[in-house]
Amino acid sequence: MSANKTLLVLPGDGIGPEVMAQVRKVVDWMDRRRGVSFDVREDLVGGAAYDAHGAAISDATMQAALDADAVLLGAVGGPQWDGVAREHRPEAGLLRLRKEMDLFANLRPAMVFAPLVGASTLKPEIVSGLDIMIVRELTGGVYFGQPRGIDTLPDGTRRGFDNQTYTHPEIERVAEVAFELARKRGNKVHSVEKSNVMESGIFWRREVTRLHGETYADVTLEHMYADNCAMQLVRRPKQFDVILTDNLFGDLLSDCAAMLTGSLGMLPSASLGAVDGGGRRRAMYEPVHGSAPDIAGRDVANPLATILSFSMLLRYSFGLGADADLIEQAANNLLQSGIRTADIMQDGMARVSCTTMGDSLLREMDKLAA
Repeated sequence: MSANKTLLVLPGDGIGPEVMAQVRKVVDWMDRRRGVSFDVREDLVGGAAYDAHGAAISDATMQAALDADAVLLGAVGGPQWDGVAREHRPEAGLLRLRKEMDLFANLRPAMVFAPLVGASTLKPEIVSGLDIMIVRELTGGVYFGQPRGIDTLPDGTRRGFDNQTYTHPEIERVAEVAFELARKRGNKVHSVEKSNVMESGIFWRREVTRLHGETYADVTLEHMYADNCAMQLVRRPKQFDVILTDNLFGDLLSDCAAMLTGSLGMLPSASLGAVDGGGRRRAMYEPVHGSAPDIAGRDVANPLATILSFSMLLRYSFGLGADADLIEQAANNLLQSGIRTADIMQDGMARVSCTTMGDSLLREMDKLAA
């Protein structure tokens, strides 16, 4: 792969810089051992950007994200920015990236590594072998719908309101991503909404059904209400392959699915835009976990979610499936050997630091590449 592929690294806040430092080691390893090279630029986002520029992301950094072949983000946020105006809070930088890059499809895998079956709060037979992909619509729905606000009615009653709204192109494009992924996995999609009580849910179901009949009839499609999906995730999660859902329900269900695996510290994610005429697709990759300010600076965070996010970057942005597989196999082997960070620590295992986990992964990658 030529070295003109650009990667924008945004470590962010809290444990973000610590886990990203381990990813940078993997990036260097891929260059040295696999000939997979990037032009890497690092910049600020979140609270760090606010402290430096007075905004959660500067216009220059936003433009760099738009120009990059892929963006890798650590985490944003922390209590020291709680008093900042909403439009400048760390999370605003993340939302701006998603919106202006038009990253409409959020991919959240929930996969249980065999050595971590015992870390889940569910019985081993329920989660062993679990491999779910949640596809969440990311730039529409109630989080972005207008009108929204807080006002006072003529009779003096105060109200807060947000508007859940979707157009058929917004539904169609994210459904296409889900169906295409299913074709490469278990060939089954559960489309999740609340069509029993919401007009937008009726519309969602209608549009997904139409697209399925027109283009993806070879993929099994089932519809499910969001509340039932939440129940089924903890009752019989292995019935799912790809779950397709809107922004709000995707936010809730993906966190529910995440905890089936035992730790947020193990879970990556990808946010994808549309493929342009030249075959290029804007994309951002980030761990599911937050900035964890309570452990920031202590070198105890689990870097694997961010490293696995880089693995997703190789797979979905650059088609480097074999290199992504190598990283994921190395992570599994490492866990099998008994090495653990604090968040996934189990009796009889060896507790290590964030840095040691990163270095140990590189040694495992060396073995696999030998």
